Amino acid sequence: MLMQGFDNGVLPLFGYAMLALAVVAFVMAVMPSAQAYTAADKQTKTFWLVILGVTVVVDFFLAMLFLQIAGLVATIVFFVDVRPALKQITGGGGKRRGSSSDGPYGPYNGGR
Repeated sequence: MLMQGFDNGVLPLFGYAMLALAVVAFVMAVMPSAQAYTAADKQTKTFWLVILGVTVVVDFFLAMLFLQIAGLVATIVFFVDVRPALKQITGGGGKRRGSSSDGPYGPYNGGR
């Protein structure tokens, strides 16, 4: 009885979450140039697009848990390892470079 409720309520939600995560990773993998992957010393852009694309297809069309988990691992590796390296190479770190007198709300002018 417990498994019946788990199959009908929770497992589909996990499937949708894995699909959404894979789609977001695929879109993020498309954006940087192929040279950024090489400069970051990671696998090629084509490699990641194929891996993440297969993950999206498996999550969308096939309900094979083993393949979905393998795709989830690949997606997590992309988010944890590849994406930060690409952001560092492409300068997408999100940190603003200001002068040494800048405070949290703008430049500090010494009360003038």
